[in-house]
Amino acid sequence: MAVKTKTVYFCSNCGHESAKWMGKCPNCGEWNSFVEEKVSVGKGGRTSRGALAPTTARPVRLTEIETGGETRIHMPSEELNRVLGGGLVVGSLTLLGGEPGIGKSTLLLQNILSIRNRRILYVSGEESAAQLKLRAERLGKVSDNTYILCETALDRIFTHIENLEPELLVVDSIQTIASQEIESAAGSVSQVRECAASLLRYAKESGVPVILVGHINKDGAIAGPKVLEHIVDTVIQFEGDRQYLYRILRAIKNRFGSTSEIGIYEMVERGLREVKNPSEMLLSEHIEGDMSGRAIGVTTEGVRPFLVEVQALVSSAAYGTPQRSVTGFDQRRLNMLLAVLEKRARFNLAQKDVFLNIAGGLKIQDPSLDAAVAVAVMSSNFDITIPSGTCFIGEVGLSGEIRSVTRLEQRVAEAAKLGFNTIYIPKGNLKGVKKLPEANIIEVGKIDELFRKIFE
Repeated sequence: MAVKTKTVYFCSNCGHESAKWMGKCPNCGEWNSFVEEKVSVGKGGRTSRGALAPTTARPVRLTEIETGGETRIHMPSEELNRVLGGGLVVGSLTLLGGEPGIGKSTLLLQNILSIRNRRILYVSGEESAAQLKLRAERLGKVSDNTYILCETALDRIFTHIENLEPELLVVDSIQTIASQEIESAAGSVSQVRECAASLLRYAKESGVPVILVGHINKDGAIAGPKVLEHIVDTVIQFEGDRQYLYRILRAIKNRFGSTSEIGIYEMVERGLREVKNPSEMLLSEHIEGDMSGRAIGVTTEGVRPFLVEVQALVSSAAYGTPQRSVTGFDQRRLNMLLAVLEKRARFNLAQKDVFLNIAGGLKIQDPSLDAAVAVAVMSSNFDITIPSGTCFIGEVGLSGEIRSVTRLEQRVAEAAKLGFNTIYIPKGNLKGVKKLPEANIIEVGKIDELFRKIFE
């Protein structure tokens, strides 16, 4: 069959194919996302995607399908098992994303080097074997069951897979792997899609779980086409600020479990350490101190509650225009809360600088932290210390009401476990709550009522 090449355009966001460049993708609506690539064309003008493998699949009735629990591989890290839903499912394809240098390779090496009863193949397209050996020695773990392959050609990788027959395959990273059937460069839309599809086919046919490592772009999304996230079974993302020690592992997609679980790690000299109780870690410094402008709020990441320290500094605007500086919290939400304090609670903050920080380098999106933010701001404004052992739960509405939050029972139990004996909660939020620990639980309905109870 005569084979020639032609130029096509792919949307880097969703993988939509077009014969010409377009400013806006008609499939996903993204602007300026089309990239030019060359593909092979066979007889009849069809784009070559590789020959279809013979299959023995046949249609069956839904009632005839036998189901059973998924067979899982228990990973050494309990935090990773939590995010995966109980372990790595046999025959699954998992995508681990994160910024460069955040610790993706360290997380995987720590886990696979601790597995002694399985033959593991680690394919590296970015680092040499010597670099990986030095990293393994730094982690203090060396395993005879782990094989390192430094290769970027997909065909040669499959040749080594056939010879070795691994029980777990890791590819670091998918953007560096290229197939000879596609003429475009490694990391392009067509290459990433074709290589991921081939590895998915191998995982499902052999029952060997495959873990792919992927980079993320400047917007925080997995680099490559969005269709890559649709191909894989599980997408987990490793995130955190490299200036801080803490890392959060969260599931974005999981066909075998919940996407509400998160895992928390701390970067130490010998790799990543699991954080069993993040609340104690985030509050260790606050328990000893006693200063204004600090309040404790109870937030949740997925289904996991933990306490965070909100720090605020309010001062007179020295240069006329007041500043609003925020770290770890939504700045637009802070502006909304300041407007509510002006309008509903009659506090004059328009001519004052407000600086807000969530301790520990965390980024919180949970609106139930609103009450703690408002109290921290007013504590700094009046220079009054919040009583020790007090924490706050509640979302603040535009009319100044304290709105109900979800998972109140778990939040209160976490606060009481850490010794907080005075807990402010939204009024009416106790409906349906079966059991609460022994603590002084105070219900408040308005933001001004909350301030009267604290500052008067």
